[in-house]
Amino acid sequence: MKILTSNDDGVRAKGNIILRETLAKENEVVTIAPNRERSSCGHGITLGEPIRLNQLEENIYSCSGFPADCVLVGLGHLLKDSRPELVVSGINMGANLGQDRFYSGTVAAAREAAFRGVPAIAASLVIKNFKDEQHFDVAANYINKLVSNGIHKHIPEMSVLNINVPNLPQNLIKGVRISTSGYQIYSEEVVERQDIRGKAYYWVGGIYKGHQDIPGSDCNNVADGYISVQLQNLWGRDIEVSDIIDGLKSCVE
Repeated sequence: MKILTSNDDGVRAKGNIILRETLAKENEVVTIAPNRERSSCGHGITLGEPIRLNQLEENIYSCSGFPADCVLVGLGHLLKDSRPELVVSGINMGANLGQDRFYSGTVAAAREAAFRGVPAIAASLVIKNFKDEQHFDVAANYINKLVSNGIHKHIPEMSVLNINVPNLPQNLIKGVRISTSGYQIYSEEVVERQDIRGKAYYWVGGIYKGHQDIPGSDCNNVADGYISVQLQNLWGRDIEVSDIIDGLKSCVE
């Protein structure tokens, strides 16, 4: 099967490399990913300047644009005559839980694919302490399992499968749960500083404080040691798995 991969951490990010190598064992994988870090860029696209692709290796390209640009150029140009059957964005270094998905370039890349009629997965490794060992292999193996199970046949049109994997060794993963949306809690911080000319500039972004206790939510399920699988439409609303074909649930569990 032909798969297009992308991410928002950059083409040389560890999660992107491990995902590609894992999927490429049994599939034809083309990677188009940003040439630099693009985390938290949301669904930005490049309109006021050209987008440039640079081929790094066979079927691996860096892109000057945003994650959504990578998918847009991939589906609209590079692969327009041989479109992939699935787009996988990730594996993100960090969570895309709760409202975080609206800021995420990783999720945006998957959403862009869904806009264009291609089944899409956004995959993230929920790393709480970046000094800890990072188990990207666990997340990649789970995504590969989904692909082998034919997940692309069961993702409804105009929707994205958002997957968050706890940063744990395989033997400590408790299982898989279908999730609803949770809510992450951050301190609201805007820090004002001055440059050498006395002009103000600002840093934004608060400190993670936890999540609301919502049973069955993606935040709760990951905190409890489960892989969270969440089906969302393109407007960010959850889709009840019971409302769609049973094949999806059989693929993910």
